[in-house]
Amino acid sequence: MKTPENYAYSPEHLWTYADTDGNWLAGITDYAQNLLGDIVFVDAPKVGSSLTQAQACGLVESVKTGSDLHAPLSGTVVAVNEALNGNPELLNDQPYKNWIFKFKPSDAAEAQKLMDAAAYDKLTE
Repeated sequence: MKTPENYAYSPEHLWTYADTDGNWLAGITDYAQNLLGDIVFVDAPKVGSSLTQAQACGLVESVKTGSDLHAPLSGTVVAVNEALNGNPELLNDQPYKNWIFKFKPSDAAEAQKLMDAAAYDKLTE
């Protein structure tokens, strides 16, 4: 699967980008969902919770293992993707279309610490 060019990527295998409303969406990469295997549960951060860049903020569980979600940027969670509650496998099917949480960044300049698609592809070679 092609890594979207217009997203930013964390070393912990989350993607993020600014939505049209000024908030940012976050989800797991195709590489991450391949490593995890069949995803059976998503524990997204709660709406209103504070995020600190690179700190654990949630969990994705698969039939193989569990993996922490690490915040791509610092900020406040403004929404979670409720569709994942009954259908966590959506992250396997379309990892770049199915976001996990939406957040308002407290310092968008932190995005400069993230990777572009080319750098992320190099990391996951």
